[in-house]
Amino acid sequence: MAAELFDSRRYLIPFRSSLLPQIFCDTLVIGSGVAGLRAAISAAEHGEVIVLCKDEPQNSNTAWAQGGIACVWSPDDTADAHVADTLTAGAGLCDAPIVRRVVRDGPARIAELLDWGMRFDHGPDGVPVLGREGGHGLARILHAGGDATGRELQRCLWQRAAKAQGVRLFTRCQALDLITPGSEPGSPVMGAITHHPRYGLQMIWAKATILATGGAGVVYRETTNPRTATGDGIAMAYRAGASIADMAFVQFHPTCLYLAGAPRSLITEAIRGQGAHLLDHDGHRFMLDEHPLAELAPRDVVTRAIIRRLAARGGTNVLLDCRHIPDFAARFPGIAALLARFDLDAARDPIPVHPAAHYTIGGVMTDDHGRTDAPGLYAVGECACSGLHGANRLASNSLLEGLVLGELAGRAARERTHPGEAAPANGNGKAPAGWFAPARPAPIPIVSDIRPSEHGELDLSDVESSLRAAMWRNAGIERTGARLRDADDMIGFWARYTMDKIFDDTRGWQIQNMLLVAWLIARSAAWRTESRGCHWRTDHPAPDQAMAVHDCWRRGRTACEARPVRADDPSLRAAPDRPLERA
Repeated sequence: MAAELFDSRRYLIPFRSSLLPQIFCDTLVIGSGVAGLRAAISAAEHGEVIVLCKDEPQNSNTAWAQGGIACVWSPDDTADAHVADTLTAGAGLCDAPIVRRVVRDGPARIAELLDWGMRFDHGPDGVPVLGREGGHGLARILHAGGDATGRELQRCLWQRAAKAQGVRLFTRCQALDLITPGSEPGSPVMGAITHHPRYGLQMIWAKATILATGGAGVVYRETTNPRTATGDGIAMAYRAGASIADMAFVQFHPTCLYLAGAPRSLITEAIRGQGAHLLDHDGHRFMLDEHPLAELAPRDVVTRAIIRRLAARGGTNVLLDCRHIPDFAARFPGIAALLARFDLDAARDPIPVHPAAHYTIGGVMTDDHGRTDAPGLYAVGECACSGLHGANRLASNSLLEGLVLGELAGRAARERTHPGEAAPANGNGKAPAGWFAPARPAPIPIVSDIRPSEHGELDLSDVESSLRAAMWRNAGIERTGARLRDADDMIGFWARYTMDKIFDDTRGWQIQNMLLVAWLIARSAAWRTESRGCHWRTDHPAPDQAMAVHDCWRRGRTACEARPVRADDPSLRAAPDRPLERA
């Protein structure tokens, strides 16, 4: 039933394209976080760009990022070491060519940021200070403002994009759906239908469309994500016929502030990198019993250890002990200010913490230049599944991914804006056959007819709160087949009374997108009868080598398509194993 409801709905709203305002550009970027802005800066070199910001820039996942940017920057570090740490965390599902490309190109993107005025934290010698986080064998994390890296990165890229010739920034403008001339998968994407509170519905036609809409953490009751992270890009891509991959893999951050009445604010992993300890309520440092890296073990290990500890000893939270860290408030001013609002002082008080949904690893399946299998559509950042993270994201690799693959996707979009030129080569040096077909943006008649609903109505607030609670309970940190089937049944019930409705506001559209994305997560997790990375099935606690593949889902297809993990590419091993000279 759920499949029929989600697969039958091509557009969220009824419309006739000829009756709506028409806007044209070469490249449309949907999303204004690190990946979207970096893609826009690159795409502006070969045409006019429109960037859509669903809310205000400060409400993106990038701006909320407390962690830093992982990059080989120290003479003591090597690209091979960073690659190895990433592959280990990814638990057999990383696409090695993507990992090597991102790690190899990272130093150039960091040098570029420094040239653009990015204010990284420096030591007395003027060299950026490097921190260490979970899963990394060495200190290779660059931070800004201690725990405000995302905010500073957003500022830097936003200012650079605003100065770029031919870039227009549309704030508080939501994309509802991608435009395709046909309703079947395989139709080329030609832009998006959008809504602005002042200008209403608009058709934005583009030669290339880049999704950079962030993740879907808000489908869970406990989340570190801003309210905008409702999975819109993944849902739009699915309706447009693109393949969605690896949705079972949702990373839960182990340390979020857990106080009654307080938001589930992230307590950055960099604090554990500075030596903070996790204690149970008996004062026992339990991570020493769980993993050789203790608190710096991969996030899924720490998260499950906390859940097991709470189940064995009771209680609602564990404690993050930072009392032995000198100058805590100076090192982490944002966290110190947050704690002060609740009369907590990290120099005096252990911080009550609990896991929460943090990062959507799965998403729209792409190649190493952000191309999807929907012609004309690219995806970058958290809404994409590039293969970098595999089954579990290594800490602070996401901002690096946004910078590197955002630049590559923006550059690759030239194959659409200047179709007579040669396509950029992919990782093996060959042009990707069949990934694009030249097309010019031109208004074509598109009619979306949606029959009036024959079902009753459910209260949207009830649907949203029930969905988030059910996902946390049934498709959260630990899963079973029975609970995942229950989640599928519940999502199908809510969808029956929600997906056939026509809404005229952002909240209704977001909840429809949340239902679709939650269904994809539950569907993927039910299919993956193994435990791997951050996907943990208590009824299938071991990994299954037969499932060391990407599970891909596409509208109208009754079963998933298993795509092999891309093997290592020897040509990328020849890259220099040292960072660029510091700017």
